[in-house]
Amino acid sequence: MASRSTQILEAAARVIARRGVRGLRVEELAAEAGVSTALIYYHFKDRTGVLRQTLEFINDRAERYTTDRDPDAPRLSPREELEETLLLELQDTVEVRENSSVWGELRASAVFDEVLREDLARATLVWVQEVAALLGQVQPMAPASSLAAAAERLTALLEGLSMRWLSGGVRIDHARELLRSSIDAELDGLRQN
Repeated sequence: MASRSTQILEAAARVIARRGVRGLRVEELAAEAGVSTALIYYHFKDRTGVLRQTLEFINDRAERYTTDRDPDAPRLSPREELEETLLLELQDTVEVRENSSVWGELRASAVFDEVLREDLARATLVWVQEVAALLGQVQPMAPASSLAAAAERLTALLEGLSMRWLSGGVRIDHARELLRSSIDAELDGLRQN
């Protein structure tokens, strides 16, 4: 059984995905999680604490669903691992839809919330660095600055495609194809460096 704090964070992700950050009320969160408001304040101190920990929670969850592999499955090539890791952010599952929605809501709210902006900037930097490392496994001779720039473009594109897919602006298969062709273009660019 999940710990109380995990239970609250799962509920926070559901509420934010449905109502947005502005719609997150501690009382509603308590009801969604099946706990008292006092317990939320005990674990997270305040609403900002809930938001910060929810960001960490969805990042950890995304890390799991983009990197967990069947230990008996054949090992992926670096190129396949890069593509699979990015494409797993475009899955039509409740967990991925919720994570992507929460990420978008937190990103939008960070425009007006300096604390959240700093946390989101750090989380984004970690994500870009992870993608740059994957790109570096495919193109080990590429300069670090080129790998970082390519990773920045791919993660920004992925965020945009995800929001368009979630809001019905693009079909998931088309979003995935656009991402694949962008990965190819970035790798071609890195080969030319």
